[in-house]
Amino acid sequence: MYIGEFIQKLETIAPPVLAEEFDAGRIGLILEGTANIETVACALDATPHVAEMAAELEVDALVVHHPAFWAPMHGICGRNADVARPLLANNINLYAMHTNFDHADGGINDALADLLGLTDRVKGSLEIIGTMTKPFSAIAEILGCSLRVWGDISEVTQLAVAGGSAFDWELIEEAKDLGAEAYLASELKYNIARESPIPCIEATHYALEAPGMRALAQREGWIFIEDIPETSIIP
Repeated sequence: MYIGEFIQKLETIAPPVLAEEFDAGRIGLILEGTANIETVACALDATPHVAEMAAELEVDALVVHHPAFWAPMHGICGRNADVARPLLANNINLYAMHTNFDHADGGINDALADLLGLTDRVKGSLEIIGTMTKPFSAIAEILGCSLRVWGDISEVTQLAVAGGSAFDWELIEEAKDLGAEAYLASELKYNIARESPIPCIEATHYALEAPGMRALAQREGWIFIEDIPETSIIP
């Protein structure tokens, strides 16, 4: 497939028009490589490890969720160089689909809702609300991470889920208005937890968003490169 056709395909999957304003200049084709696309890998993040693995796998394109370079650059040094070097050296295209893939049908949040078995779904601005078919203990096992809970979730059946840093006042209020009895996302701030109208359940950013990229890889016949951040809890 020619690179132009490949980009058109990706823009059909996650239309750039769906992206939030802060993603301007950070999504789409980030590094240009070969014009001929045959083998594709995808990952949640463009880390040095993922870039090295893409080179080892001899792929033609690497598709990631999080933009590789957040700040404007006047030079490519340090970690940015560690990401760019193996991709440029092996003529690998790097493409990012961020908030446009959050909002897209079949994107990050739909994949998360599918994974957790939510039924009778309603979609908000970003979050998805649905009826739980699994207990929270099973959800933690599926996600592969502990859940930090603020509030009483003993009788919750209607759950709102949103991948990434989505503990936002407006989203939580919207989810509640749409019937949510609890809200699952990552990177919860103290003030939001204390004042939220419904219980907040915090998982890791990776656990909530990697499933969307895994599902995309499976649908498209791509290679998924796992790169789980190393974390631990000190009791």
